[in-house]
Amino acid sequence: MTRDALASPRPLPGSERIGLLDALRGLALLGIFVVNIEWFTRPWQEFGNGMVQGLAGADFAASWAVHVFVAGKFWILFSLLFGMGFALMMERAQASGRSTRIYLRRLAVLFAIGIAHALLVWVGDILHSYAIAGLLLLAMREVRPRMQLAIGLVLYLGLCGLSLLAGAAMLAIPAGEMDVVAEGLAENARAAEAAAAAYAGGGFAEVTAQRVRDFSSLAWNNVGVVPMALGVFLVGSWLLRSGRIADVAGNRGFFMRMAAWCLPPGLVLTLWGAWLATGHPHGNADARYVMAASLQGLGALPMTLGGVAMVALAWQSAAGARLLGLVAPVGRMALTSYLLQSVIASLVFYGYGLAMWGRVGQAGLVLLALAVFVVQVLASRWWLVRYRFGPLE
Repeated sequence: MTRDALASPRPLPGSERIGLLDALRGLALLGIFVVNIEWFTRPWQEFGNGMVQGLAGADFAASWAVHVFVAGKFWILFSLLFGMGFALMMERAQASGRSTRIYLRRLAVLFAIGIAHALLVWVGDILHSYAIAGLLLLAMREVRPRMQLAIGLVLYLGLCGLSLLAGAAMLAIPAGEMDVVAEGLAENARAAEAAAAAYAGGGFAEVTAQRVRDFSSLAWNNVGVVPMALGVFLVGSWLLRSGRIADVAGNRGFFMRMAAWCLPPGLVLTLWGAWLATGHPHGNADARYVMAASLQGLGALPMTLGGVAMVALAWQSAAGARLLGLVAPVGRMALTSYLLQSVIASLVFYGYGLAMWGRVGQAGLVLLALAVFVVQVLASRWWLVRYRFGPLE
C-alpha cells in the first residue's frame, strides 16, 4: 500500500485495497443477512428468544443451523473488520498529518444513517451502535496493540461471562416469585401480536410508527451492544496493527495456530449452548436458555477468529482467492449492500410492499437471502466496473 493511498481521506481504489478484507466483508454481509432476514417477518418482542418454536423438517434444520453456526458470528466478523478499518484510517491520517476530525465526521454521518435506517426501514440497525462504539475506539487509538487486544477480550468475554452468571443466578429464584415474570411474558406476547399485525398489514405510516415504538424499547440494548462491539473493534484493530492481515503469507504459522487454538473451543462452547437450549423453553426469562445463549456468545468470538484464520489461509491459494474474490465486490460496497438488503427485505415482507410477513418458512428465508446476495454480487461487479466506489461509499 503506497503512502499516497494512506494519505487519502477517501475510500481506497481497487488497486490499493487489501483484497482479503473485501472478501471477508462480503462473507460478513452474507451471514448477517441470513440472520437478519428472519427479523423482517418476526416481531421484535421475540428478540432473544432463540428459534421459532414448533418447527419441523427443513425449516427446523435451517433454523437450527442459522442460530447455532451463523447467528452471533457474522456481526462479530463485521465488527472485527470495522476495527481493522479504523486502524487503517488512523494510519492514513498519521501518514498525511491529518487530524481525526474526518473520522468524527464519518461517525456522525454513520450515526445519522443508522437512525434513519432504524426508523424508516428496519429497526434492527447496528450502524448507530457502531458509531457510538467508534467514539470510544477513537479515545483508545493510542493504546498499544497488545493492550488493545487484552482490553477487547476482557470487554467481550467478560460481558458474556456476566450473562452466564446471571443465568445461573436466575436458577435460584423461588418458583413463587415467577408470577411477575409470567405477567411480563403475557404482556410481551400481546405486544408481539400487535406489532406483527402492524408490520404485516400496515401502510408505511403505520409500520413506521411501529418501528419507532420498537426502536424505543430496544434502545436499552446498547448498554450491552456498545461495549461488546468496542471489545471486538479493539481485537480487529490489534489484528491489523500487528501487520499480520497485510502479510498473511509471511505469518502463515500465526494463522494456522489461530485456527487450531480458536475453532475447537469455540465449537465446543457453541454446541454446548445449543444442547442446553434444545427442548427447553426459550426466552430471556428462562434461566437455562440465558445460560445457553451466554455459552454461545462465549464461543462466537473464538469461532469467528478461527474462521478468519481459515479464510486468510485459503486466500493464499489461487483457487481460494478466485472463489473468495467472487464476494469481494459486495465487500467493497459494504454500506450500500447492507442498507440495500434491508430495503429489499422490508419491501418483500411489510404491509406497504408485497406483505409476505409470516408466509415464508425458515428454509425459504435462507434461500431468499442467498438469492438476494447472489444478485448483489452480480450488481456490485457491474457497478464497480463503471465506478470506483459504491453509491454510498
